Amino acid sequence: MTGLSPVKPWWRRWFGTRSERAAARFLKSLGYRILARNYVCPLGELDLVAVDQRCIVFVEVRSTEEEDMAKPAASVDAPKQTRLTNLALYFLQQHRLLTHPARFDVLAISWPAECTEPRITHYPHAFEAVGRFQMYS
Repeated sequence: MTGLSPVKPWWRRWFGTRSERAAARFLKSLGYRILARNYVCPLGELDLVAVDQRCIVFVEVRSTEEEDMAKPAASVDAPKQTRLTNLALYFLQQHRLLTHPARFDVLAISWPAECTEPRITHYPHAFEAVGRFQMYS
């Protein structure tokens, strides 16, 4: 099984898809325009790519069934930030958008069992680009 990525259980895929849809609705309510959902490339996957005015926004969606919103947001650690930076650079290069401003947002989504709608915490400008991406800013 070398070289193959593990397949998520159906319930994790369902939960992630549900959270990403809620995130997209939330961002649209703020006036963002969604450019891509689950953008897949050789480097991995971006949850959401949106436009906020003229800024390209790479959105990482982290979700939980618990009340604690800090834990999902904190899971976007340094290695994850590096991966997201590389993915964002790839996206910008492929779509010839290197001249546009870009940023990274994180949406922490909590789905407690007793709630029908999620609680969403938005972290705009959650982190700075790392590595070679910085030369394009």
